Amino acid sequence: MLSYFTNLNPVIFFVVALLIFFSLVSWTIIVFKLFQTNAARKSSREFLDFFWDTSDFAKTQDALERYRGCPIAELFKEGYRETRHFLGEAPRLGADIGGIDNIARSLRKVTTSETYKIEKNLSFLATTGSTTPFIGLFGTVWGIMTAFKNIGETGSTSLDVVAPGISEALITTAIGLAVAIPAVIGFNYLQGRIKVLKDEIDGFSYDFLNIVQKILNAKSR
Repeated sequence: MLSYFTNLNPVIFFVVALLIFFSLVSWTIIVFKLFQTNAARKSSREFLDFFWDTSDFAKTQDALERYRGCPIAELFKEGYRETRHFLGEAPRLGADIGGIDNIARSLRKVTTSETYKIEKNLSFLATTGSTTPFIGLFGTVWGIMTAFKNIGETGSTSLDVVAPGISEALITTAIGLAVAIPAVIGFNYLQGRIKVLKDEIDGFSYDFLNIVQKILNAKSR
């Protein structure tokens, strides 16, 4: 089998090597993202359970070391820092709107950062799924061109002349599809998992702002 690949036309060999590269990187990303999203979802659920059971910002802040790498914990950390900064200024009545806006901006900034971490390198799967079939098709076209060239040079249409070129041509299409299909499936599956995480992050952001607003309303009475 190895000798078959080493005897390939240089262009076909390059196409196959390129497809194998795309495949290895794609599977690495898929496996890593599965572990990453699993860890993020698990830690997020644990943090949310603790947060709602505790209902205390200070105690939650003290427990953040237990939730390192949790996107929602990072969101709380930044939101609580901004909230303490704002409340520590003893805001006047009517100034709470600007404070809430500042906290909301801080939360959006962290949300964007955490979302980027989760989605990082995911675009490579989309690129792999959309380009590798065409790379394989290029190899197929080149192989067929080589086969016809051999026919023209030898003047023979026997299987001994045609078969090697056709075989090389078809293998690149097969490999291209074999690389693209798992990449597309992995991309769509991971997108669904990431959407759930993003919804949880957005939901906690709104809940956090509601809690802060209630605190401000109580202080203004």
